[in-house]
Parts: sequence; structure tokens; C-alpha cells
Amino acid sequence: MKGFCERAVASKYSSKSSTESTDRGPSSVCSDSGSRDSKHDKASLWSNFFASAFSIFETHSESSITEKKEIHSRNNGWTEAVRKVVTGGSMRRIHERVLGSSRTGISSASDIWLLGVLYKISQDESSGDAATNNGLRAFEQDFSSRILMTYRKGFDAIGDSKYTSDVNWGCMLRSSQMLVAQALLFHRLGRSWRRPLHKPLDEQYIEILHHFGDSEGSAFSIHNLLQAGKAYDLAAGSWVGPYAMCRSWETLIRCKREGTAFDNQPLPMAVYIVSGDEDGERGGAPVVCIQDASRYCLEFSRGRVDWTPILLLVPLVLGLEKVNPRYIPSLWATFTFPQSLGIMGGKPGASTYIIGVQDEKALYLDPHEVQPAINIRRDDLEADTLSYHCNVIRHIPLDSIDPSLAIGFYCRDRDDFDDFCFRASKLADGSNGAPLFTVTQTHNFPKPVNHSDVLDDSGGVQNDDSFVAPPISDADGSAHEDDWQLL
Repeated sequence: MKGFCERAVASKYSSKSSTESTDRGPSSVCSDSGSRDSKHDKASLWSNFFASAFSIFETHSESSITEKKEIHSRNNGWTEAVRKVVTGGSMRRIHERVLGSSRTGISSASDIWLLGVLYKISQDESSGDAATNNGLRAFEQDFSSRILMTYRKGFDAIGDSKYTSDVNWGCMLRSSQMLVAQALLFHRLGRSWRRPLHKPLDEQYIEILHHFGDSEGSAFSIHNLLQAGKAYDLAAGSWVGPYAMCRSWETLIRCKREGTAFDNQPLPMAVYIVSGDEDGERGGAPVVCIQDASRYCLEFSRGRVDWTPILLLVPLVLGLEKVNPRYIPSLWATFTFPQSLGIMGGKPGASTYIIGVQDEKALYLDPHEVQPAINIRRDDLEADTLSYHCNVIRHIPLDSIDPSLAIGFYCRDRDDFDDFCFRASKLADGSNGAPLFTVTQTHNFPKPVNHSDVLDDSGGVQNDDSFVAPPISDADGSAHEDDWQLL
């Protein structure tokens, strides 16, 4: 895996490295090396307390069937009440603030890619624990600076519905908000920005959070997303897939653009939903068309300039019940792109926001914590923004994520877009016939192309410019079509 990804991105365009991440991060994430020993005993005490608290119910579940029945009959109400307190969001936030970040499952022997930035964690003969710890601290500062969106409760009812919370159904909306929020962070504050330690806070940072408040007055609230997505069957209380989510963002941003002066756009960039053709109704690998990207930029600028910043969203279905293993190396490699915004998708039936990879693990932010609704004023530089960040590093196996997902990329200018196209083309060329998406200068779709069409009668590969991968045989020699579905 590691060798493949290194070959896939090797080029004259060097990727950003961890040297870009020298900004100071929050003190809650990493302590100075000189103070670690003095705090060790205290941290260990707290760690043991929380570990016991979070594991008490697991121990309870391992008792015998008879004991379970007896405990359930006597103390079910008490147990449930305590479990809600101990494992609830508030207690977990206390755990984070007391102990700092959680590195559970993070290896100290493998490097980490986080949204296009490499953190050197692995040791060699010339480096020791200090180098490893520095890499981990820099990674943790970056991770905790990413904007977190979670379930909220207590906001104004959505439209004509009675929903004042998105608990149990809004995770895809929250995952998409996180991805777009990172694009705004990169655009306004740069990739090297880290969450500030002191107040007053950055004006641009506060304005970004203001756009994602939980009311109709916030441009990118779930209220407005659901309204914009009605044509794609978005509705309060219903789960939504990545493709409909991407199209809903496209609609919402278009509406905001039409009603706002060019210089005051809440999302100052063009949006390009990458699909198999202009209408998104073809099967096969989506195609990034450079001509289309140029057109979207021109439309966004209202003819003022030829190129603008651009947000690319690539909705994909990479299998039926799980991701086809042939796509895993390419998914992994997208996190090495400097333009990477990560993946909205994650666990089957429970969307998350995947922002990094280490070995076979996908590192993610989880929207499934319930927090009170919040609306930050754009001029409130003293606002409490703790609920928009997370120190706990969660991960799942990359090959276990839901096959229905969407990848995001942000390109600041034309040179950045050209670099993205170079990397994407190189990745597609090295995908062994299973590209996530391909790149072309102009559209060339004379007829619908199925995977079976690219093989002639003799079994040889035809010359075809449709950028659709040919069928690949299983180990038993039986040919099959890719697991792509119509988006």
C-alpha cells in the first residue's frame, strides 16, 4: 500500500510536508516536554478513573447470562441512568479536556497523511523519541484544528416540520458541513492555520462558524440545506446519500450567489460536482472535465475573470455492501493530494468525515455527539468555540467504510488546479483499470459506454477514449463488471 501511494504521487510537484505545520496549537492537545513527567502521575490517575468509568458497562456485559438477568431485573433503571451520564457527550468532553488528546490506535511507527500534509511519525536510526513525539504533536494540533459539526438539539423548527434536532438522521448533513467548512478555512486562513489559543479570535474564523449556525439566518445551516435539497428528496427526519448531498450544496450555493453581491459571497469559490457526464446519469468512473471547470469559474465570477478558486465534489459508489478492494489504494492516495478535503461517508449507515489515513486506518471526525444548538454572531470574537473542535482521534479500517461516499478537493487557483489534474491523471494511470475518476480536457461521449463495451470479441482491449475502466477478472478467471452504480 505504502509503495503504491508513493509511486502514485511521485512527480516534480512535491506535496506539502509536516514542515508546514509549525504553527502553535492548543495547549490541551500537547504539553511541553518539560512538563510531561510532572503531570504523569496526575494524568495516570485521571486516565484510570475514566478508563474504569467507560469500561464498567463492558465488564457488566461479560458476566454470565444468569448474572445479567439478575442485575437487569434489580438495577436496570439505575444502570441506564449512570451509563447515560458516564458515556454521554458531556463526560467525554471532560475526559478530553482533562487528559488532552486520545491517540488510541495511532501507531508510532507509521507516518500519517492528514488532508494533504504528511506527518513523519516513523523512526529511523538517525531519529529518536523526540522526533516521533514532535510529529505526533504537530499532527494532533492539525487534527484538533479541523472544524467539527455534530448533532444539535434545541434549534428553531426546520421549515414546516416539528424537528428541533437532527439526532439520528442528520449525520450526512453534518459530515458535508465539515467538508465545506474545511474548504472555507483553507481559502480564508490557509492550510497551516491552527486553532488559536487566546482571544480575541480570528475574525475570518468566527465568520466561517457563523455561516454554519443552526438557524435560517446562517447561510449553510441544515435548515437551508434541506430547503435547497427538496428536489433531491431531502427532508427533515430522513437520511440522505452523498450524491443528493452534493447536488443540494450546489443548489444552495447557487441560490446564495444569485442573491448576494460578488464580493460578499459566503462561499467565494466555484462548485463543480464531478460525475460521469454533464447530467450525472452515466455509470463508470466520473470525469473531471477541464473545460467544464473553466466554465464554472467563469460563471461564478460573472465573467470578470477566467479562473477562480474551485471546490470539487466527487460522489462515488465503489461497491455494493463494501468498497471493492481495487479502489482502496486510490482512496488512500487522495489524502496525499495538497488539495485534499477528505471524504464524507464513513461507517455504513452512519456518515462521518474522514480526514486522514495511517496504514490501513482511516482517521475521522464523528458527528454523532449531541450538543446544544449554537449560533455564533459574526462579530463575536470572544465566542466559545470548543464544541466545534475535537481532540479524540477516532479511526476505522479504510476497507470497511461505506461504498457510497463523496471526495472533496479545493483548488486555490489555476496552477493549483493543474497540479490536481496532474496528480489525478497519474493516480488513474496507476489504478490497474479501477480509477476513482479520470481527467479529460473536453467531453467526448459519442455514445453511452458500458464496461463490457471495452472488450472486443477476441477479449482484447479496444482503443477507446471514454475513460471507462475495462472489466477485470476475479481470481477464478471469471470476468465481471466494476461495482459502479449509477449516481
